[in-house]
Amino acid sequence: MAYWLYKSEPFKWSWQMQKDAGEKGTEWNGVRNYLARNNMRAMKIGDKGFFYHSNEGLDIVGITEVCALSHPDSTADDDPRWDCVDIRAVCDMPKPVSLKEIKANPKLHNMSLVTSMRLSVQPVTEEEWIEVCRMGGLENPPR
Repeated sequence: MAYWLYKSEPFKWSWQMQKDAGEKGTEWNGVRNYLARNNMRAMKIGDKGFFYHSNEGLDIVGITEVCALSHPDSTADDDPRWDCVDIRAVCDMPKPVSLKEIKANPKLHNMSLVTSMRLSVQPVTEEEWIEVCRMGGLENPPR
């Protein structure tokens, strides 16, 4: 099992929109960064992720799950360089965890969200996963 973080501007794709996509989930498309694309190519079915509202809110607001492996991005106009995965919403974060709180937590000083702010799809270590879930009030985080 691996853990990830997906960043989205809520006015383009919000957590509520992700939840509304239902059990089928939706493509995490439109990513045009090679490292983020490679992260998606490494994902496995069932990998969990944080849903992060960027620009507005700056919070981790929910938990997602990979429900389809890497495949051609439907928004890439047949450009074979760009792939995406499908993700679905698993649960809300009981208490959204802000970027400010993450930066203030010494256990998270090496988290990609702190060190690689611009990367839209990031890896999360198991220790970071557990700590952020604790901060968000998830007693038994999805694994």
